[in-house]
Amino acid sequence: YKTGLYTSPHLKDFRERIRVNGTMISEEFVIRFTEKIQPQIAAIEPSFFELTVAMAFDYFASEKVDIAIIETGLGGRLDSTNIITPELSVITNIGMDHMNLLGDTLDKIAFEKAGIIKPGVPVVIGETLAETLPVFQEAADRNAAPLFIAGAERQVSNYTWEKEGFAVTVQNCSTHDSSTYQLDLAGIYQTKNILTVLAAVDQLRKKGWNISAEQLHTALQKIKSLTGLHGRWEILRKSPLLVADVAHNEDGIRQLVQQMAMTAHEDAHIIFGAAKDKDINSVLRLFPKNAH
Repeated sequence: YKTGLYTSPHLKDFRERIRVNGTMISEEFVIRFTEKIQPQIAAIEPSFFELTVAMAFDYFASEKVDIAIIETGLGGRLDSTNIITPELSVITNIGMDHMNLLGDTLDKIAFEKAGIIKPGVPVVIGETLAETLPVFQEAADRNAAPLFIAGAERQVSNYTWEKEGFAVTVQNCSTHDSSTYQLDLAGIYQTKNILTVLAAVDQLRKKGWNISAEQLHTALQKIKSLTGLHGRWEILRKSPLLVADVAHNEDGIRQLVQQMAMTAHEDAHIIFGAAKDKDINSVLRLFPKNAH
């Protein structure tokens, strides 16, 4: 399939946000689109993000993609990406972030995220908490949207770090069959993400999308090269070990610190940067006390 990918933010080049089959949008298209809609920019005064979403959708239409993966920006309900009616909605996990816009409790944030649930469109929930599951269930019931919990059908039974990445064994809860997947992303949190991926692929197959087991295995081995995503426990150098990770909120840092504890090291040096809207005090408390 010819596949579009829209993500945010970018790390280095604006064009990272908009890709087709892994290749970034051309500079020429960005310039041409921006020049073309100058009158609308003056009249409507859209935000930077809204403009980028419009550019992505225009690009995917012009490239005639078969399917696109669209990541919401903030929340979901009022996000400009939410204009689409998707084949499938996916909600990964809910953490305390962007509280100034989304609400100061997990159920309030979940309500905003649940805004992407559409009438009759299946929704896969990656992780649930006691505070968030009722919110998702209510939104799904209201929209007559079939709801699937990623961890209900499969569990990770084993994982090991290997020379070239991360091997994760997943077991089907009902049949007890298991498969081992090789991932080129080595973060411990990929044990949660892989269950979400497998549940999402199940639902796409039911809707007629042809995704073979072989294609799935191949894709998971090449996530970085296929998506261009960086900074997910990304090992930049092995001796001494140098790792980059984009974790910036409490949930992300917990995962990062867990990963550090499982990684052999004698002395840890941490450089942490965050935007001014982040609750950095709660983050700093989580870092190892014996690190520099």
